[in-house]
Amino acid sequence: MRLSWGVVKDLLAGLQGVLLVLNRSIVKLAIPVAIGALALTACGSDDGDSNGGGGGGGGTTYKIAYQGPLSGDNVALGENMQNGIQLAINEANESGDYDFTVEYVATDDRGVEGQATAAAQLVIDDEDVIAAIGPAFSGPAEVAAPLYGEAGVLAVSSSATNPTLTEQGFPTFLRAVPNDFAQGAGMAQFLAAQDGVEKVILVDNVTPYGEGLAEVAEASLTELGLEVERSSVPVDTPDYSGAARTVVQSGADALVYAGYYQTAGPFAASLKDAGFDGIAVSGDGTNDMQFLSLAGAASEGWYLTCPCTDATADEATADFAERYQSAFNQPPGTYSAESYDVAQMIISAIAELGAEANRDSLYEAVATGSYEGLTKTFSFDENGEFTNDAIFMYQVQGDDIAYLGPIEELTGG
Repeated sequence: MRLSWGVVKDLLAGLQGVLLVLNRSIVKLAIPVAIGALALTACGSDDGDSNGGGGGGGGTTYKIAYQGPLSGDNVALGENMQNGIQLAINEANESGDYDFTVEYVATDDRGVEGQATAAAQLVIDDEDVIAAIGPAFSGPAEVAAPLYGEAGVLAVSSSATNPTLTEQGFPTFLRAVPNDFAQGAGMAQFLAAQDGVEKVILVDNVTPYGEGLAEVAEASLTELGLEVERSSVPVDTPDYSGAARTVVQSGADALVYAGYYQTAGPFAASLKDAGFDGIAVSGDGTNDMQFLSLAGAASEGWYLTCPCTDATADEATADFAERYQSAFNQPPGTYSAESYDVAQMIISAIAELGAEANRDSLYEAVATGSYEGLTKTFSFDENGEFTNDAIFMYQVQGDDIAYLGPIEELTGG
């Protein structure tokens, strides 16, 4: 029997996860020794060759990793971020401003918890990796953040929004994006300002991201005096017609779907077939052009929130959007500009640390510092939480996702 390459990759990834579990006790014993060694010597190799950075300034090579979905159902969101990071690294190496070279390392967790341990361990085991951007999704972040913490590796997520991630004491995890307290509250604020909305049905996809966002939205909607009904539809649901009938029969004036575009697409199509004519809102996990491809005409009019700005519409990021388009032959997507900023923030901190740059010193520099990026100012509180909470609204209009602006401005809040 001949196996496809995709099946072979999944088998290898599963085997790697098993081996990591069997060797976990050895890894835990080795980590304190590794961290101690890193504190004494700079992280990075002394050759100037870079396999993932384009050009380079010579001297020491520092690797910056990205952990996210580079295959699987939500690969488009992962590629948006990867492209932004790669552009930042390429520009840094080509600028001539640094006496070191930055190399890009990709590690694929498919956006699922079951692949997160293996993906993180690949990064941790490479001693030249000085920082990781990610994990991109909240579920994998909850699994991998403790591992990065044990190894002393800075992990900055530009997109994982579950509020509990910064409440668990992960030693080196930073969130560079407003969490779902802000996004859920923004959804509620927007719906409460719409005429005729008295009841809202919340549907989550039974993932840490979806459940977290739905819980926050429910609390915020209730606080604003709206009636709320909850429902859950697992991500592996093959047919959304039943879930769509539940929404219609609820009599809700509006829907909030807390999940990713891969499931929001077929759900939207089923809602249209079932005759739902209320306001439909989803979050950053759906805010991608793949949602339009999967839902077709059923996506028309959907509102999509995001803690991310539109790089093509914002004057501050217009030049970045042009460079991104030139490099990748497509406009920047959700979290492309934010991921670019996070990579630039890390590179800037390495430069400021100079010969003192290592995993430990880099974490301290980023966690306690402030960086003025293209999209926002990046700074973190004592728990690693981002200190900005601006949420933006988009809407599907025709064959595009139109940027409407900050929710606070749209609602007069």
